[in-house]
Amino acid sequence: MFGIETIFETLPQFLIVCAILALAEAVYVLLGFGAGLIAVGTMALLLPELKDAVVILLLVNLPAELWIVRSSWQRISWRGVLVIFIGVAIGTPLGTSLLRWGDALFLLIVLGVFLVAVGAVFLFIKDARKRQMPGWVAGPIGVISGVLTGLFGTGGPPLILYYRLQGVDKAAFRGNLMAIFLLMTVVRVPSYAVFGLITAPRMWSALAVLPAVILGALIGNRIHLRIEEATFRRLVSAALLLIGLLLLLPIGR
Repeated sequence: MFGIETIFETLPQFLIVCAILALAEAVYVLLGFGAGLIAVGTMALLLPELKDAVVILLLVNLPAELWIVRSSWQRISWRGVLVIFIGVAIGTPLGTSLLRWGDALFLLIVLGVFLVAVGAVFLFIKDARKRQMPGWVAGPIGVISGVLTGLFGTGGPPLILYYRLQGVDKAAFRGNLMAIFLLMTVVRVPSYAVFGLITAPRMWSALAVLPAVILGALIGNRIHLRIEEATFRRLVSAALLLIGLLLLLPIGR
């Protein structure tokens, strides 16, 4: 397809992936998280391998992360971001090692129920005043996020909750999350390359879908700039609730 080797077998498959990624990137740039929640599982149904979806999303997220971090530079608490990132680096191998001890279903249930409860409370109860957390909290939050990344591949919820509880404005919320995810991407890209996951067809595929991704990012940013703070916080709360419900879905299967 396109005269170069990509992972796409047909034009309709390519167009559907473009639409999925445009939506995922719009949400990612709007909220500062959620691209994987939308894109990976859906794309995995269309592409030959799950690894194709994961690698392509990693590559196309990088420009948006760089863009948002650059535009939000003054809004980002870099000390807290670096502390959280170090915690993530420590927690991820711990979470991975926990997988060898048996079924992590119980922890998944606890996480899902907790997120549903917290998301519902935030969504339906009027916002309280801003809470200033001690600086030392950032490290444990990072470790918890890393453990969840190692266990379930989803380390975002503790970070979302951490910044949501602090009541930071939407620009700071998005900027801090994107800075953490950018640091993770900077580590993941060379790691994936070393293990042979970043192949020429996947790189060409990422370039092919990039116009759709950029369009989605521009739409998401336009909405982010126009949306009111209260509405933004409700969207974040609803997303937390949704993530919790999605984590609980496998339990009923």
